[in-house]
Amino acid sequence: MVLKVLWSIGLMAILSSATYAKTRPNFIIIFTDDQGYQDLGCFGAPDIKTPRLDQMAAEGMRFTSFYAQTVCGPSRGALMTGCYPIRFARQDDPDSIHPEMHTDEITIAEVLKEQGYVTAAFGKWDLAGHNPAKYKPELLPPHQGFDEYFGTPGSNDKVVNLIRGTKEIEQKADMSTLTKRYTDEAIAFIQKEKEVPFFLYLAHTMPHTKLAASDDFKGTSAGGLYGDVIEELDFNVGRVLDTVKELGLDDNTYIIFTSDNGPWLIRKQHGGHAAPLRSGKTSCWEGGLRVPCIMRAPGRIPAGSECDAVAATIDLMPTIAKLAGGTAPTDRVIDGVDISPLMLGELDTLNRTYFYYQHNCLRAVRSNGWKLMLPHTEPVKSSIATKWRNHIAKADAIRIQNPMLFNLDADIGETTDVADSHPEKVSELMELAAWAQQDIGDHDTFGANARTFDAQRRTLSTEVTATKGKP
Repeated sequence: MVLKVLWSIGLMAILSSATYAKTRPNFIIIFTDDQGYQDLGCFGAPDIKTPRLDQMAAEGMRFTSFYAQTVCGPSRGALMTGCYPIRFARQDDPDSIHPEMHTDEITIAEVLKEQGYVTAAFGKWDLAGHNPAKYKPELLPPHQGFDEYFGTPGSNDKVVNLIRGTKEIEQKADMSTLTKRYTDEAIAFIQKEKEVPFFLYLAHTMPHTKLAASDDFKGTSAGGLYGDVIEELDFNVGRVLDTVKELGLDDNTYIIFTSDNGPWLIRKQHGGHAAPLRSGKTSCWEGGLRVPCIMRAPGRIPAGSECDAVAATIDLMPTIAKLAGGTAPTDRVIDGVDISPLMLGELDTLNRTYFYYQHNCLRAVRSNGWKLMLPHTEPVKSSIATKWRNHIAKADAIRIQNPMLFNLDADIGETTDVADSHPEKVSELMELAAWAQQDIGDHDTFGANARTFDAQRRTLSTEVTATKGKP
């Protein structure tokens, strides 16, 4: 009798655990590379057709003030850690533009694994070395909380080498096959893990140059080769959406689509579009960091909705942790905030501040609708703006001498500097910038709450004491 009772209690615990596992939501992040704000139909693309993403927006929420970082590697690190890139620790080269993320950093995958999630990453990693021939296997996704990995360690500037787990399996892969191959892996993972809560990070190589589209899409878009690539991405997003629906996971899965930074604007048919925003990739004008974002979860995220509150990739870790029933790490500073009230339609705004970094230089601060572009204080010869001048339109590749203030609610294109007529707002935002310089860091300041986990420190001339009050 006692054995039967114990068996019954054990069975009830198992069933309860299984039921809990099935009720916890799944999460899918689809992260494209260099896709601009205007490169979706639902964000105003005039000649690129994206019917599946447009439908995803109709069934979910468009975020119209959603921010990433200026370039690839820092953006991925920000998403993984919930922190500004200058905040989190680097493994070896502490001042590299594309960070090699320290293994003691806690990723979104590691947070979810503690909640019993199965995790997978497919596509571009870019946190173990930007050069696909010189990456560090010990920094690949399997060492950062992911159960499965298939993809490329770095960028596709010249070639793509493919890895499964931590082992290189293919060199100089055909780039025109990547969008489909990554999606095939993602679909196989969803099908295999449909009975347990899962986290899927699908980070596409495209539309980063070199551009390539498969034969089924090449030459089919009115938007040229770039349009071909985007339309192929759209089709494959549709394949993921269809798989989730066919497996009966639709009402228990959050799907988030966004990009890692703004578009190249100087690559002609190889670059994207950021209108009505100013400038594009590598800059801290709006076109460099504000990216398209769609979130969908039927029955949870209101269909056909739009949110213009400031939100960002750094918010995804604390938000997903909350939705999964867990918490973001509490032993370190996390810059992101929980935006689930925005996603679920419970709030339409958050009073928050966002800081714009160009590599290790603090360039701007936004508080609600106001944005202040900060004077450049680093030496001219070593200025990152100088080094990246050829990547930005000449009108935007300027060395800012005095603060420039923009009302983004009235002037989304940053055309009119109103600093002279709003000195009190300039002063307010300069105070917020001073806080960020001291707490997060700047080109000449190692932030009070920036992280290292060993003797390696970023090559900065000044260290500061802890500062009060996160804005």
